[in-house]
Amino acid sequence: MTVRLYVGNLPKEDVNRDELHSVFADAGESVSTKVIKDRKTGKCRGFAFVTVPTDELADEIIEKFNGHMFNDSALKIEKALPRSKSQEEEEARPASSTPSSAPVRRGGGKKAKRNTSSSTPASSSSSDSGSIQPDPRWAADLAKLKDLLSTQATNS
Repeated sequence: MTVRLYVGNLPKEDVNRDELHSVFADAGESVSTKVIKDRKTGKCRGFAFVTVPTDELADEIIEKFNGHMFNDSALKIEKALPRSKSQEEEEARPASSTPSSAPVRRGGGKKAKRNTSSSTPASSSSSDSGSIQPDPRWAADLAKLKDLLSTQATNS
């Protein structure tokens, strides 16, 4: 079973895969690295993945290289979360809200679908079942706009 490690805090400039691989070379020949680059610019996006054959070796690498200086940046190494089926292969971002969490990956570009069923919630049962109710935060402004449009239409 192979284990993927997230390597974060890489410099945003050109990061050579071989340079990064040489950092982990003494951990064994079975270690592979993959630097994630921006599709448009070809520059490093600030992170990479290291694949190791065993969980024990992964723990050793995390312990040994977490905080290791690479091109004037302290590396952040942790186990990567497994991909889900709806996520793109190379699109990943480190989570900025919690420093101890593994990277969060973006979805495949599909928009979430809204529920367009005709059933209405119990709170709006007094209104017409076919009408769409505006957001209550903007209802007053919407009513003013409707009045302005109707007066503008009658004046024309």
